[in-house]
Amino acid sequence: MSLNRRIILSATLVLVIFITLTAVTLERAFIDSTESALRDTLTSQLYALMAVAEVEGNTLQMPSNELDSLLGLPSSGTYAYITNQAGLILWRSSSALGATPPRPISLASGDKQFKKISENKQDYYTFAYGVDWASASSSIALTFNITTDLKSFNRQISQYRKTLLSWLIAMAILLLISQALILRWGLSPLRRVGIELSQIENGQQEQIQQHYPQEIEQLTSNINVLLQQERDQKTRYRNALGDLAHSLKTPLAVLQSSLNNRPDDTQLEQITTMNSIVEYQLQRAATAGSTSIGKSVSVEAVTHRILRSLQKVYHDKHISVDVHIDETVIFKGDEGDLMEALGNLMDNAFKWADQHIDISAGKKGNKVFITVCDDGPGIAQDKAAELLERGKRADQTIAGHGIGLSIVQNIVEAYHGNLKIINKQSGGAEITIIL
Repeated sequence: MSLNRRIILSATLVLVIFITLTAVTLERAFIDSTESALRDTLTSQLYALMAVAEVEGNTLQMPSNELDSLLGLPSSGTYAYITNQAGLILWRSSSALGATPPRPISLASGDKQFKKISENKQDYYTFAYGVDWASASSSIALTFNITTDLKSFNRQISQYRKTLLSWLIAMAILLLISQALILRWGLSPLRRVGIELSQIENGQQEQIQQHYPQEIEQLTSNINVLLQQERDQKTRYRNALGDLAHSLKTPLAVLQSSLNNRPDDTQLEQITTMNSIVEYQLQRAATAGSTSIGKSVSVEAVTHRILRSLQKVYHDKHISVDVHIDETVIFKGDEGDLMEALGNLMDNAFKWADQHIDISAGKKGNKVFITVCDDGPGIAQDKAAELLERGKRADQTIAGHGIGLSIVQNIVEAYHGNLKIINKQSGGAEITIIL
C-alpha cells in the first residue's frame, strides 16, 4: 500500500470516528437542551394553571377561559389535569376531550415529578406538582398535572439530526478533499524522487538531479553517493582485471614462445591450460551481474551486431540464420554480459551448425528468454548435464565450446537465471538462457 493511501485511509478513519463522536455529543446536548426548555415550558404552564385555580371550601373552581389557548384546543397535544389526594380527577382541560393521554398521578404536598411516559405507542412528557391548598375555612391536597406529547419534540430532534449530519458530512468531504490536496502537495517531492529513480533505472540519467526539501535531501544525496561509488568501484574493478590479464598474459606468452624453440609437450600443454584458466577466471570475475539500475539494452540490436561479425568469420560455411526477436525485447543489465553470453552461444552454433541457425527471444515479466538452435550434431545429454552442474571443471578448460558454455553459465547464474540444453529430434542443439 502506498504511503499516500496509508495516510488518506488513516486520516479518513480518524475523521469518521471524530465526526461520529461529534454528532453523538451535539445530538445529546441538543436533546438535553430541548428537554430542559420543554420542562421550563411545562413548569410555566403549570404555575399559570395554579395561578387561576380557586378553592372554595372543598370545591375546586377553574375559570371557563383557560390561560393557555393550547389547553382549550381539543387534541392540541398539551393536556392539564388536577387531581385530589385519592387520584380522583377534579378538573381536566378542554384539550383532553377525545384524547387518550397518560392518566394523571397524585403526589404528596411539595413533591414534583418530571418524567417520560409511553402510552399507546406514543411518548409523553409529564410534569406533576403536589400542593396542599389552604383556604380560609379548609385545606385540600391537590396535584397539578401538565402533559404534552412528543410529536413536536421528535420532529425537532429529527430535523436537527438531519441538519447536523448534512453539515458534518459536507465538512468531512471538504476536509478530505483539502487533506488530499495538501498530501498531494506535501508528497510531491517523493513522487519526483520516484520518477528520477525510474529514469536512472531505465538508463535515462545517471543520478538524482533536482533539489528537494531538507527532510529528504540527505536521502537523495546518499543515493547519488551510492550510485557514484558503484560506478567507480566497477570501473576500478574492471581496470584492475585488465591490468591483471595483461600482466599474466605477457609472461605466459614469453614462456610459450621460448618453449616453441625447445619443444616440451608437457610444459607447453600446462602453459596452454594456464592461459585458458586465466581467460576463463577473468571473464567470470568481470561479469557485472544482475542490477535494476542501468541502461536498457535492445536484444535485437545486440543480436544483429554479433551476427554481422560471425557471418564474416564463418563466411565459407554459408549458414542461413533466421532471427525472431521483437524490437520491444529489452534487457536491463550490463551490455557486455549480454554480448558475451549471446556471442558464445551464437559462436558455438556457427561452429557446429551444418546449414541453418534459428535465434529467438522474448520477455515475460522481468525475465528475458533467448534461444539459439542449430542443425549440427547436438550435445550428449551426459555432457550437457556436466556443463550445467555448478563446480564441474571437466570441460571448462577445453578450447571452444567448453569454456564458452561455462562462461555463459556463470553469466546466467549472476543474473539469477537458468540455462537449458535440449537435443532436437530433427538434429542439433537448442540452448535457452533466461536472464
